[in-house]
Amino acid sequence: MHSRENVSPAEVISSFNLEIPGKNGKILTEDGITTAVAEVVGIRYMKIDPLKLNLETITSYVSRPFAQKYLMIPVSEESGVVTIAVANPFDLEAVEDLQRTKKLRIEIVLSSKSDIQKIVREFYGFRSSVVEAQKEMTSSVDISNLEQYVKLKAHTEIEATDTHVVNAVEYLLQYAFDQKASDIHIEPKRDNSHVRLRIDGVLHYIHEIPKSVHPPIVSRIKMLSRMDIAEKRKPQDGRIKTNYKGKEIELRVSTMPVAFGEKVVIRIFDPEVLLQELDQIGFYPREYQLFSSFIRRPNGVILVTGPTGSGKTTTLYSSLKVLSSPDVNIITVEDPIEMVMEEFNQVGVQPAIGVTFANSLRTILRQDPDIIMVGEIRDRETAENAVQAALTGHLVLSTLHTNDAPSSITRLLDLGIPSFLIASTLIGIIAQRLVRKICPHCSKERFLTEEERVHLQLPARKFKVSYGEGCVECRGTGYKGRTGIFEVMDVTERVQGLISDNVAITALLEAAKAEGMLTIRQCAIRKMLEGITTYEEVVGITG
Repeated sequence: MHSRENVSPAEVISSFNLEIPGKNGKILTEDGITTAVAEVVGIRYMKIDPLKLNLETITSYVSRPFAQKYLMIPVSEESGVVTIAVANPFDLEAVEDLQRTKKLRIEIVLSSKSDIQKIVREFYGFRSSVVEAQKEMTSSVDISNLEQYVKLKAHTEIEATDTHVVNAVEYLLQYAFDQKASDIHIEPKRDNSHVRLRIDGVLHYIHEIPKSVHPPIVSRIKMLSRMDIAEKRKPQDGRIKTNYKGKEIELRVSTMPVAFGEKVVIRIFDPEVLLQELDQIGFYPREYQLFSSFIRRPNGVILVTGPTGSGKTTTLYSSLKVLSSPDVNIITVEDPIEMVMEEFNQVGVQPAIGVTFANSLRTILRQDPDIIMVGEIRDRETAENAVQAALTGHLVLSTLHTNDAPSSITRLLDLGIPSFLIASTLIGIIAQRLVRKICPHCSKERFLTEEERVHLQLPARKFKVSYGEGCVECRGTGYKGRTGIFEVMDVTERVQGLISDNVAITALLEAAKAEGMLTIRQCAIRKMLEGITTYEEVVGITG
């Protein structure tokens, strides 16, 4: 098992995808086999969590060829003891050599071969690229803080096309895709730079980059996203199209000058996340049926509302995907275009040259559209044009930044749209949020406490809910993936009759509830009682 080409017995067995008897169709994985082996040989099993590893610890004790050959990596160091993960518990010669030559106190844990190989590939790859890139920077005076300092160009500056920098960016992107991250943050600090990934809506700190390597890495990302490399004082936007595991992924890149340099945020648009089947995004049957009937209407306005990052784009894109066919013309106006889709005709807003939501909408009406998607209704002009388009026989989908469905009507009134026009064009409103789902691998049950029950205003009886204990699959968070919660308001005759210039939100809410509308809070509580999400998420998302 010295060479990495040798296939381990665990890999062979796990490749058969055998079911574990009496475990409801759970499949025997390499991790499962490794756990069993660990129990038998009496060594602790460890699932390696890349987000908790320290680059320095891994790469300072063992070289890449050594780690690759003997399939072992240092995973942590605490009070003088180095914990080393090995794939083969019966071949510890290399560990003993290491103990002798480096005079280390070593604790051994068992991990799966593929986990170790993945870390060797990602960490040594990224690390060696960053270290090599740093070596090429000869020492120079650099105070790129707020104080301006005259910097002499005597030394050769490292280029964005340098192999090591190119590799480092490549490794970073691959790593983010593997972790199913939605954003990558590269943030310059006084002495170094930090890399963080947003996974399931939460930021995780993962790498530290030396100060001198930050500018070339930023330049490389700017090159890939076709930005101006020389312009470091203005914010810029760009996009990168790449592919991962055979599918196209779109990245939106934004740079912004901060105190210690340029901060870069890369937003990852995975088509699997952005385009889903409408019945898969979290609707309950009533809401799904209602929403499906909204988008099948020949004309009118449909609004999707919620704060930033609540999944509005996914709902809109998934709806348009359902509606797109050779016999309809779909045009979108977005700022910026979230994801390039061939089936739609997409227009990007460019206020600098006068292409705004409002005047793009006017042009679009001359382009013979059937369905129009407006990225966001922000001002009176856009709202007027959207309503006008609906009156002239088009179906208009758009977003608004309001907290719930009824307040969207008052928002349109605030923007100066006459109440009779709102009543005659508005079809329905969807308010939505995203909640984290409990990890299925470590889900446990409990009863709501009396205090929690009262807080949620539930009737006086016992309620069973679930929570995630935290395991290797969910990185100890207890959550894995997210689902939508929806408040779907049908603008029925009853609701239309209430829409007037000084209508109270409470009256609209009562009318909608009487028509059977579930509020976001009720929807979240229902997901909690079904064991999909936790009490903490319900309170955190719905207040």
